Amino acid sequence: MAIEFKLPELGENIESADIVKILVAEGDKVKVDQVLFEIETDKATVEVPSDVEGTISKVMVKEGTKAKVGDVLFLIETGESAKSKEPVEETKTKEPVEPSKPAESDKTKKSSQPATAVEFKLPELGENIETADVTKILVKVGDKVEKDQSVIEIETDKATVEVPIEFGGVIKEIKIKEGEKVKVGAVVLVVESPEGGSAQTEAKPTEPTKPEQSAKSVEEQSAKPSTKQPEVKQATKPEIDKIVPASPSVRRFAREIGIDIYHVPGSGPGGRISVEDVKTFAKGLNERRVQTPAPCGAVYEPLPDFSKWGEIEYKEMSNIRKKTAQHLSYAWTSIPHVTQFDKASITELEKLRKEFGKKAEAAGGKLTVTAILLKIVASALKVFPQFNSSIDMEKNEVIYKKYYNIGVAVDTEWGLLVPVIRDVDKKNITQLSVELSNISAKAKSKKLSLEEMQGGTFSISNLGGIGGTYFTPIVNSPEVAILGVSRAWYEPVYEGGHFEPHLMMPLSLSYDHRIIDGADAIRFLRWIVNALEEPFLLSLEG
Repeated sequence: MAIEFKLPELGENIESADIVKILVAEGDKVKVDQVLFEIETDKATVEVPSDVEGTISKVMVKEGTKAKVGDVLFLIETGESAKSKEPVEETKTKEPVEPSKPAESDKTKKSSQPATAVEFKLPELGENIETADVTKILVKVGDKVEKDQSVIEIETDKATVEVPIEFGGVIKEIKIKEGEKVKVGAVVLVVESPEGGSAQTEAKPTEPTKPEQSAKSVEEQSAKPSTKQPEVKQATKPEIDKIVPASPSVRRFAREIGIDIYHVPGSGPGGRISVEDVKTFAKGLNERRVQTPAPCGAVYEPLPDFSKWGEIEYKEMSNIRKKTAQHLSYAWTSIPHVTQFDKASITELEKLRKEFGKKAEAAGGKLTVTAILLKIVASALKVFPQFNSSIDMEKNEVIYKKYYNIGVAVDTEWGLLVPVIRDVDKKNITQLSVELSNISAKAKSKKLSLEEMQGGTFSISNLGGIGGTYFTPIVNSPEVAILGVSRAWYEPVYEGGHFEPHLMMPLSLSYDHRIIDGADAIRFLRWIVNALEEPFLLSLEG
């Protein structure tokens, strides 16, 4: 039966897309989740997978054309009609079954079938994440791996994570190198697996990869539009003897728009450069300039030559550090920050924390002030809903969230990470202490997933374990407030006609003045102070 494959919904307010590349041809057999074509919208370049299995009977779109959401792009034969079109080569590798013998059990069949070469590809990493840097390869050729075993360590602009394999087998080929940038969907490993192609795309035995093709696969990944911002090294002069595979008309076009043809990656046979390659490269440069602007009202000045005064060392920023710098620069320049300070007496709370700490330890957590603050802040957000909102300046709207996900800043050796604890209002303090301990440990051991760092509505940054008094935390956009906590110290407090020693904890509340007024900010902070000093307030008002 022929099924029409249509351009699916691409996101809010996206009605059409440019067809950048068609990855299948008529007669090709496709599987579920196999990428059919690559599209470009005004927001991103993405690959579109098939949601059915079958054979491409007709390609109804061309590269370079624009398609609308809902347009028919392919006709795919499925069911019995598709099965009848299976190529003979695929059946050659199967063991012949003698008609006279009874059917073998599933266990016997599995052991008698030879292992199949299976491609393991870099999986989806999160929303708007197209590429990742390979920081470490955890296996080598010949290693036997089990399902869910970590095989590589990658770094995106949001986190450093280990990637597990989805099936077991023996590593036959490693397609990547440490320090290399890899695109989502690119082949990372070839594994000889008894599970066959059940989890990944089976490597085609009838089409051996040529050496130059395997070397070029990584280049083709980086040459696709907007998945990787092109890097132009101004100080590096092109080699005079290098032959650039491009026609005179393409060279002339590149000169006219001010692009150095030597820096343009070609997507054609043998790396041949087309006009589209030049356009893609130029577009990538423009997007790079737009995405990394100087802060509002600021001008980047060239740095002096520091080596004139002594020895120096250059060290490239990690992706996490670069993203942190960009995000916080944006937050600082786009949000009118105000920071409100106060301090709470936690003398009685500290006694309770030590008294009931063993219960949290028995559950697998640690009863810290941060764990208690998670519960207090979630209750405060219900009393003051403007602190659990976001601002849409384009539509002049305020978005009030009815869920309470709180991010907690964690200091790691490679940068600041903010994992998010979800539905804080629905969990007790013991549960929160366990979850906080687990997620902090994952952040420090590079086990944190990208999903665990998204969806926050408010943040807490506790520097009490290090020291200091007050500080001014930067609001984690698109949130509108963040609570900073510093180290508590004893000081005399006058009460009942004499001074008493109280354990005082400094608090710093930074907030977005576009939605939160100063009076509301101090009310919010005083509510937190009162809840720390009188925990009964949580049940009374929270």
